[in-house]
Amino acid sequence: MALFPYLDCRHQFYLPVGDDHQLYVEESGNPKGMPVVVLHGGPGGGSSPMQRRFFDPEQFRIILLDQRGAGQSRPLASTQNNSTSHLVADLEKVRDYLNIDQWMLFGGSWGVTLALAYAVSHPARVLGMVLRGVFLCRQRDMDWLYTEHGAARLFPREWHSVNAAVADQAGTLLDRYAAMLAGDRAREFARHWCNWEAVLAGMAPLPAGPGDDDELCMAMQEVHYFLNQGFLHVPLLEACAGSVLPVEIVHGDRDFVCPLDQAEALHQVLPNSVLTRVSGGSHSASHPAIANALVEAVKRLRERIGK
Repeated sequence: MALFPYLDCRHQFYLPVGDDHQLYVEESGNPKGMPVVVLHGGPGGGSSPMQRRFFDPEQFRIILLDQRGAGQSRPLASTQNNSTSHLVADLEKVRDYLNIDQWMLFGGSWGVTLALAYAVSHPARVLGMVLRGVFLCRQRDMDWLYTEHGAARLFPREWHSVNAAVADQAGTLLDRYAAMLAGDRAREFARHWCNWEAVLAGMAPLPAGPGDDDELCMAMQEVHYFLNQGFLHVPLLEACAGSVLPVEIVHGDRDFVCPLDQAEALHQVLPNSVLTRVSGGSHSASHPAIANALVEAVKRLRERIGK
């Protein structure tokens, strides 16, 4: 892969953002370089050291953060006072705290949803965006993931498994998991929930047993957000249509979490966007072909921004 070598972070801290939430934030790379903020997926996915490796550390000031209730942010897995508008406001607090005027956005999956929501609310603060594995959070996109009419048809055994774990509950899959994640066996059900997405992302199935902190965050926040349609008051395609921000879109044609039609739809409404369709690419940013395409997309966007 064309990733840059592993890079230590040079500064990390917790930023209080209100409502008893504290965000984990870290910086690496060149403090005088182009600022770029990495928006992780999920919701609830958390950041990782690998995400620093998409950027030339000599050219970029690399900012990673864990969104409310995710990763190392506090409190763990909290869904209280946690919505898209909260996450957008948190980004502004981080930008202001770091004394950054404008920054590049780099987001994957749910991170694309958040990047678009932020760019709609604060377009003057965005230099451009690199977006991977586009998730638009429409009802049809959630139906693909969580009803029998979508990805379930491609992975029937795994779909049966994620349903069987909550077979004694009523309602939709989201309703049933919401009920079980509120109980004292939350980590057990978090593992079942995350295993379904891992399979769709082309990753190895998770072993039996209780989920770890990362799985608990992912399961609780995904269910919370998707039961509320992502807390989006206006459809993202409608909200961002016609934006002239420079955008690089990278999407695998074997992405079973977020089918390619979402990237195509976004590309059509953004006149200054470039769509790279990665042959054989899955949803995961660690897929070699996706990782290579992201490194190249970052380089192109920096040249397009011209700073």
